[in-house]
Order: sequence, then structure tokens, then C-alpha cells
Amino acid sequence: MPYWHDSTLDHERGGYLLADSLEGRSVPKEKALVTQCRMIWAFAHVHQRGLSTPKRDYLEASELGYRFLIRQFLDSIHGGYYWSTDLAGAAVNDKKVLYGEAFAIYALVEYYRASRDKKALGHAMDLYQKLEAHAHDRKNRGWIEHFDRDWTPILKPLASTWLVEVPGLKSANAHLHLMEALTELYDETHDRGVKKSLTEALQLNMRYFYPKNPGDSCFHRHPDWKFVTDAASAGLSYGHNVEFAWLMVRAERILGRKPSWAHFYAHLDHALNSGYDHELGGLYNRGFGNTPATDTDKVWWVQAEMLAALTEAIQHRPNLDYSRALAQLLDFVQAHQVDPADGVWLDTVGRQGKVKQGGKAHAWKAAYHDGRAIVKFIEAFGQLP
Repeated sequence: MPYWHDSTLDHERGGYLLADSLEGRSVPKEKALVTQCRMIWAFAHVHQRGLSTPKRDYLEASELGYRFLIRQFLDSIHGGYYWSTDLAGAAVNDKKVLYGEAFAIYALVEYYRASRDKKALGHAMDLYQKLEAHAHDRKNRGWIEHFDRDWTPILKPLASTWLVEVPGLKSANAHLHLMEALTELYDETHDRGVKKSLTEALQLNMRYFYPKNPGDSCFHRHPDWKFVTDAASAGLSYGHNVEFAWLMVRAERILGRKPSWAHFYAHLDHALNSGYDHELGGLYNRGFGNTPATDTDKVWWVQAEMLAALTEAIQHRPNLDYSRALAQLLDFVQAHQVDPADGVWLDTVGRQGKVKQGGKAHAWKAAYHDGRAIVKFIEAFGQLP
């Protein structure tokens, strides 16, 4: 966390500057909603665990991002938050994307927990209401994911590649992170509408995107939940599968339900059987069905989510195989994926540990995945200051 505090705060304009790699630091062109929110969340999260010091006040660091988020990203006319701004905060891309809006809710709730500023929780509820009014698919259930600034749905791709996911389809990625955000919002508000939405998100994720047979997991579904046959949507992500598994357990606990441990272990064991490097340690990136992984890169956030999932598993039921895999993963990350100068996890390494992408901070990389997993691990097995 000292790295993130000392190298990313934009004291002049607000928010965070995320553009750093092993090759050196540069100046980003934009500020992206997703990573600005992830930084707000991360600083608020560690502040609550006693990590702030007179030299590094993580609540102040979180507030710097929160003020920028409300002042520059929030659309005062139509509601919701822009996808990206320039460094000063002028909207560069004013689209509304479910994936980004989910992280805004997630950040606002965590900032509220750290600051007790009720306005932050009010902003989170306002955004939830906007999503219910404009994004919720009342006919088929689930949520539409892409919109113009005025919340006009975008139902067809505008280009061969888009901001995140595919307009016109429903994605596992966005529905997972919406579930994650609604879990925390319901935990703080106990609002009936939020509970209903969280229950729906949980059920849809468990049925369509991350089912009981993990080999049937998928990236996208059509609006009516039919399979997507496009080759670009084929396969599965081991990192998302195990991330869903432990976030599912968290959501069920917050709802007052008995955790679906069989579902959880099915996804964890599938990742260990098909996507884990039992020789060197670490979780691979992608694969198909129940066959061995086809993409054996080791991406920072995938390792982080496996760390979180294995921690959850061992806490629930000690298991020598899980403990061995966890130790292997940590050893691999420490040896090959951590910059020893500051402890930051590097973006992507190959199977053997050779750096392929030396990114430390960028428009998709903040202190969220690895920071969250490390805190979860320490709270389970160690002790914070």
C-alpha cells in the first residue's frame, strides 16, 4: 500500500494517476471509472484495518478519489457515472457501462464504511435506483450492460472491440461484479429492493454463468439466456470462476443463507484440476470445459482470486491439498510476479515466470484484486497492525 499511496495520488486535480511499469512511470491520458473506483475502495478498505499512519493516511487518499468521482464522473443531468475522463476530469467517454457502474457502488459503500459519510451511501443508493430504472431487464431478468449518456441502450457492438464485454449480450463479468457490489450495498442498507436484486444476481450467476458443472461456465449469454455460439465467446476464465465461488459464499452469508459449499468446491476443484500449475504453482488464465488450460499465462488478478478462494476453502475446511496449492501459489508470486522494490504484483508472466507484461499500474490495474486477497489472507492466517 505505501507504493500506491506514494505513486498514484493526483494532489493537483484529484483522483489517481495510474501509469507505471518496470520500464518506468509515465503520465496516463485518461482516468478510467473502474480503476478510480478500485483505488477509492482499496484505500478505504485498508484504512478500516488500521494501516493508516501519520505519514500515509489512507482515508485521506480514498477521499481524494471520492471527491473527484462525485465532482467529475457523476452525471448531474442523467445520473450514473461516465466511463472515462481526461486528467482534469472532463468527460472523454460519457457512456454508461454496467461493469463500471457496479464498481462505483462498490467504492461508494466502502468509502462510507471508512468515513461514515452518509452522502456516499446515498450516492450508492441513487446509482442502484438508476440501474433498476434503466438497466434491469424486467422481461428476461438480469441487466442490460451498455448505454449512451442518457441511458439509451446500446444493443449492438459499435466496433470490433468495445470498452468492456459485448453490447447486446449479458456477460458473466459484469453480472459477477454487480453481485459483488449489491452484496456490500445490502450489507449496509438492508434495503428490500437491494435484497431482491442481489438474490436475482446470485441466482442468475449460479445458473447461467458459473453453474454447478464448472466446465459449462461461459463468458456471455444472449438477453434471453440462450447460449452464444460466437467463437469469440468460447471458453472460460479460471480466475473469474474462483472469484465467483468465494464471492457467492459472501453473498449468501450476507443474505442470511447457508453457503453453497458444494458449488464453491466444484469451481475451486475444477480450477485446480484443469487450470493449476502443480509443478511451479499459480493459476493459468483460460481454458475450455474440463480439458487442460490452453492459455498458461499467469495474470496478477487471477493469482489474487485464487489466493482468496483457497483462503476461503481452508478457513472453512482445512485440507492439505489446498494448503499445498496455496503455498505453491504464494511462492511463485513472490519469486516471479512481485517487484521486490515495492511489493507490487506485475501484470502478466508466462508459465515459467518470465515477465510478459510488466505493468504495475494502468487503466485496468489498481490495488483491488491483490490488495483484497492479501487482506483476506492476513485476516485468516495472520495479524494486521
